[in-house]
Amino acid sequence: MQTCISLRHPPRRNAKQLTGHFCRLRTAEQLLLVYFAYATVMGLAFGVRVVNRWQLLAINASIAAGFLLVLSRLARDAEWRDLLPYPFALLCYREAGWLASVIAPHDLEKRWIGWDRMLLDAWHGRALIESLGDAVPALLEAAYLSVYVIALLAVGILYLCGRREQVDRFWFAFLLGLMLSYIQFPFWPSEPPRSVFPGQDLPSIAGPLRRLNLFLVGNYGIHSSVFPSAHVSGAMAGALMLRRILRERQWAGNLMLTLAILIAIATVYGRYHYLVDALAGAAIGILADRLTARVRPASS
Repeated sequence: MQTCISLRHPPRRNAKQLTGHFCRLRTAEQLLLVYFAYATVMGLAFGVRVVNRWQLLAINASIAAGFLLVLSRLARDAEWRDLLPYPFALLCYREAGWLASVIAPHDLEKRWIGWDRMLLDAWHGRALIESLGDAVPALLEAAYLSVYVIALLAVGILYLCGRREQVDRFWFAFLLGLMLSYIQFPFWPSEPPRSVFPGQDLPSIAGPLRRLNLFLVGNYGIHSSVFPSAHVSGAMAGALMLRRILRERQWAGNLMLTLAILIAIATVYGRYHYLVDALAGAAIGILADRLTARVRPASS
């Protein structure tokens, strides 16, 4: 007796199963999968640096399989999943640097530097920041350094305030702020002002925190684009969402918002970004917060 296997229904059933697995993920985890899919498509279409196309495909396919086949079957409310987006956010940043430029390099930086010099020199922005000596520059460098832990700090605040159930909502806003910047990097190939204009427009005060920041961005940063500033967009989106969640404790949201503003100022003063990068990053952070409020309202 010959056994026949129908090929009509299993593909449909498999698609439904994958959709079911996807829906059982947290929304921040779903957003991560969407970003990795975007990075894969862009990498296959336009090329990548550091790794090759097939390595990128293998990495992201493995992540998708792990999320859909393993993570979706585990307890959705497990506390360890509250921190899971953090390492994957770092990988998102790394993959943003792998993507090749869609368009040829151009002279955007030469246009942007004029606005920076107007702010720092003509309007005496640098002199104002340095008017009190080392204090304000050190504060700005500390704020810039905080970008590596700002999301973890916000999660800790949610725990302390008894709002753990909102952690996934916070992560969605924070990641959306980052990703709305990352997806634009291939279209705006650019280098930071300290690289394009070496020795020019630099802070007059350089303390240990600045040296640490320069070491980190010089050795572990990506070099595909600086526009928009993902440092600013992620921090701004996270801070605004924290203010939404903790309406009864506005001090926490305001503290994070102040930190996000200091990060934006530090990116320009420290010559990590151009003024236009910081402004665009802030606008994207505001957009990410508002989109999250629609996609993930407080009752969800």
